[in-house]
Amino acid sequence: MSFVTAPENRPPSPVLTLVDGGVPQRCSFACRYLLLILFCLADFLDAFNSSSLYPAIPTLVVSLDMTQSESTWLVSAFQLTFASFLLISGKISDVYDPKYAFAFGAAMLGCLSVGAGFATGKIALIVLRALGGIASALTIPSALALLVEVFPDPNEQSRAIGMFGGCGAIGNVLGLVIGAVFVEFVSWSWVFWFVAILAMPIGGLCLWLAPTPRRGIDEPRPQRWKQLDLVGVFIVTAALILLIFAITSGSTLGWNTRQFIAPFVISVVGVAAFFFYETCIPASTAAVPPHTWFLPNFAVLFGMALLPFLWLTTVFTLLTEFWQNVYGWSAISVALRMVPIGVLAFVASLSGPLSNRVSPKYVLLAAQALVLAATVLLATANAPHKYFSHVLPAFILGAAGVLAWYTHTNIAIFRAAPAHMAGTVGAIFNGGLQLGSAVGLAVASSISSSVGRRSGDPTGYQGLAAAFWFLLAIVGVEVVALLVFYRVEAEHRTAPPSAEAPKPLVRARAAEQPDAFLDVIVIGHPVPEQHEKLENLHGPARGSEWSLDGISGHKEEEIREEQV
Repeated sequence: MSFVTAPENRPPSPVLTLVDGGVPQRCSFACRYLLLILFCLADFLDAFNSSSLYPAIPTLVVSLDMTQSESTWLVSAFQLTFASFLLISGKISDVYDPKYAFAFGAAMLGCLSVGAGFATGKIALIVLRALGGIASALTIPSALALLVEVFPDPNEQSRAIGMFGGCGAIGNVLGLVIGAVFVEFVSWSWVFWFVAILAMPIGGLCLWLAPTPRRGIDEPRPQRWKQLDLVGVFIVTAALILLIFAITSGSTLGWNTRQFIAPFVISVVGVAAFFFYETCIPASTAAVPPHTWFLPNFAVLFGMALLPFLWLTTVFTLLTEFWQNVYGWSAISVALRMVPIGVLAFVASLSGPLSNRVSPKYVLLAAQALVLAATVLLATANAPHKYFSHVLPAFILGAAGVLAWYTHTNIAIFRAAPAHMAGTVGAIFNGGLQLGSAVGLAVASSISSSVGRRSGDPTGYQGLAAAFWFLLAIVGVEVVALLVFYRVEAEHRTAPPSAEAPKPLVRARAAEQPDAFLDVIVIGHPVPEQHEKLENLHGPARGSEWSLDGISGHKEEEIREEQV
């Protein structure tokens, strides 16, 4: 036990910052979980925005006089801007108040969705979809930054992050179902108006309920834009837009066309220029400080982030198209067959607290084993009657594995990085998800089409099977990377309390005098790494900010005194 006491002639204030069980809660239980519902709904809408359009595309092609290649941009325009603007959104969330970024993004998405529902031209609709991707990009890193803020307890935080990801999977599945229902019984416009009905209240409620995160930024608000690294963000955003455009164009027009080669080469040069530029500016202002990639296990976890959405999106897209066009199943019938993915995915997302008891490495290896088995089953599900014998078990295993993969990668990557980088880390993680999805789906679709043509039966299952074998190979590479590069000893995690362990007590008090010293008592078992820096411990007479460093593990360390 360590003591640092204030001088006797300076009595400490009775304000207790942390007592009886660890970390401070800035929101009540009801407020925390109402905010979690809002954040989950935002993630649901982001996934819904893509999947709900698949049943509507045939109707939109006729209504707006679109070609098949033009119709792909209804989905691609949203995904392109969403993935490309995640990084600047994460930086905004770290430098400014993330609740305003979230509220503005949700409100903007609602307004754009209203306009999309009334669109009468294909160009207007594609432009509104692209702007909607920017609006959605504002909500995800800010939501994750706020989740870290309002759920400081590691068990609650793990559960909240898992549920957040699970709602994205539900949005993918229910998007197909709800979109099919709207198209079948009302009109395609309601696909967009449904988003508007949910998005606008979400933004307003967050603005009202969410606390303002404590930020260690000294600059006044008008000067904070200097920390946004606008040059670096512009370079990487332009490079990502060109990369995703190149991949999308290559999958539809061909990989040897100038529409693929030119933007792809420019994007590679742009990404290299971005990383070089980041090394030339102070780390405090860099969009992605170079040292980020050297944080414990961060690089390998980013690699893990490339696969979850890649697997789900490829399965959704290829099977939905094949079942409708080849088997002749209706949009609603196809959507209902996808429901098990959403149900199992949400259940798997509740496994977040497991990372507090078992290393994420072993949880991820188990998840990868499930995904491997599911992918083999899908590759051999070459007939309609194999839905219950092959496809349904594959959905159960795959959904559980992919969402466990997503959840525990997300938890581990946040633990690897400092809390003040939550917005940027959320943007990098989600950027990896979207990048893997865009590139992987384009390659898998190209493989499926080319193998189908070479087999002499374009409507046969050979092309689809080849795409699934490609997925299997990618999962195998990820397994090897995790086994070789992930270091368990480098983890920052909290050991689970035992029955015999003393109840943790961390009590901090600040004296009221202007030249007071901090009075701290630390007793008990570990405080999580992400809560080592407990800011804003202040007495009632002064708004002094305090920072406690090094409160972690069973090791008892002396807490140094900091004079105001």
